[in-house]
Amino acid sequence: MSSTPCRITELWRHPVKSMGGESLESLELRPRGVHGDRLWALHDVERDTTISARRLPAVLGFSARFAAPPGPDAGPGRAPAVIVTAPDGSEHHSDDPRIHSAMSALLDRDVRLVPLPDDPRAHRLSWRERMTSLTPGVLARDLGIASDEKLPKVSDMNARALATLTRNATPPGTFVDLCPVHLVTETSVDTIAAAMGVEHLDPRRFRPNLVLAGDFGADGLPEARWADAGLGLGDARMRVVMRTVRCVVPSRAHVDLPVEAGLTRAVATTADRYLGVYADVIRSGRVRVGDPLTITPPSPPSAPRRLAGRGRVLAFDSANRVAEMFRRG
Repeated sequence: MSSTPCRITELWRHPVKSMGGESLESLELRPRGVHGDRLWALHDVERDTTISARRLPAVLGFSARFAAPPGPDAGPGRAPAVIVTAPDGSEHHSDDPRIHSAMSALLDRDVRLVPLPDDPRAHRLSWRERMTSLTPGVLARDLGIASDEKLPKVSDMNARALATLTRNATPPGTFVDLCPVHLVTETSVDTIAAAMGVEHLDPRRFRPNLVLAGDFGADGLPEARWADAGLGLGDARMRVVMRTVRCVVPSRAHVDLPVEAGLTRAVATTADRYLGVYADVIRSGRVRVGDPLTITPPSPPSAPRRLAGRGRVLAFDSANRVAEMFRRG
């Protein structure tokens, strides 16, 4: 596995959650993920929660860029100013107090553009949201699952990620969906395009941070087999956490990309609803377009450790409750 020839072809940073991002020649990977990634988000005032493209697809028509490159201290509580470009071409600066009313008018919803707070508790879901956000019906709607289709296998998902979903709108201290970094290969995207009978799919639809290309032979979904593998890119090193379960978002209209009918069904039938992988950063470093990828197979599993502490027990209890819901759903 480690000899697989592969390289970075695209790097993306998304200053505002669910909006189009910035194409970069290099970026820095840190434990929180791409430096400067998703330091802002839209907040739904009425529902008192962070807005995602799953619930408000119109956000995908907006793009954002930093007014100036984020400094080394950018992060929670220190989000640099951003400029948001609306679908009509108008630009809105985060330092302008009128940006909230402008975004609300454009989206026909009372929203606020908010920076990533330095308080992890700000991401907690209310009890009512916890009970309703992961019901089979809501999951089916978000994932574009028809009444005659099954939900994804929860056994393929990471226990930590499932626990996060039951307690937080986003992982504490971030505006990412589940894990710090998202990767996808051009090979997998091309496999879905072939299944749809289209010549090309833009990887931007899947909102990755890193797009990779390489010679994977006959393997049409190479990253699907990278679970727990180590990834070396540039000066950084990552560990694959889990495959990325896909919802209907990639099929929606994005900046410069129209609706792509049939995409959700093609991912479901060809890749069992997964495309790309999530990864943790285990060694910080800079990566550049053209950098080669080295893949290290996971170590043999060790003997299970005894869980200790109320936090771990609660986390695994949460994951088990979600797993049971999937089975019943």
